[in-house]
Amino acid sequence: MQPRPDYGADSYVGHGRLKDRVAIITGADSGIGRAVALAFAREGADVVISYWCEHDDAAETKRIVEAEGRRAVTVAGDLADEDACRALIQRAIDELGHIDLLVNNAAFQGKEVESIEDLDSERLERTFKTNIIAMFQLVRFALPHLEAGAAIINTASIQAYQPSPSILDYAATKGAIVTFTKGLAESLIEKGIRVNCIAPGPVDTPIHATYSDDLDATYADLARRVPLQRMGAVDDVAAWVWFLAAPESRWTTGNVIHVDGGQVLGLPASAGG
Repeated sequence: MQPRPDYGADSYVGHGRLKDRVAIITGADSGIGRAVALAFAREGADVVISYWCEHDDAAETKRIVEAEGRRAVTVAGDLADEDACRALIQRAIDELGHIDLLVNNAAFQGKEVESIEDLDSERLERTFKTNIIAMFQLVRFALPHLEAGAAIINTASIQAYQPSPSILDYAATKGAIVTFTKGLAESLIEKGIRVNCIAPGPVDTPIHATYSDDLDATYADLARRVPLQRMGAVDDVAAWVWFLAAPESRWTTGNVIHVDGGQVLGLPASAGG
């Protein structure tokens, strides 16, 4: 992407809140995932960088983490495949010894369509397997390795609350993630494992390039919908992921944090001017 999104390299200051913890971050090759990887590394965590097939991007995230003096492991794989989910968890254990934090951030979003009739079964399966079924699988495989004090953070979207008909498959998975977060949080309370969720609004990430043929027009339209009158940056979101992973949020579970410039309020865009 040009210009490249700011992922916090010049602005995020770490304070060692995650020292020596091990985090798995899915979709960590770019965008929000890369910003979270940087934030976690600056807070003292080692990072497993999960990605699909963007090898150069993943290598750059690895370089960023290691530049902070932390260990980084890159793991390629399609999380729509159960075996890839199992392999990701096993690599984390094999190479870093334990898991403390699981950030379920990877997502697939197809291009906008005119009608639900344009959403074929292949796309529906890809969207649901990547966006929500993979979360179930990763949590299943990670749980035997998570101890009290661990945290799981899921990435939903404003689409869970204000779904766009043109990407209804994606929006439906984001709504499912909210429900998944709340139910999982309740089920893991006795284990001392917290589960929370972020729901970003429009953020400057590569995912937009996958579904829009006119990125400038798409960005202008998205920014107009936000009361604070700008798209978010990935480091705006990463700061909240760090908080939900850190001891400072120890009394927080089952919550959804809206990082959306005020969109969830349903205010007109001019309200932020």
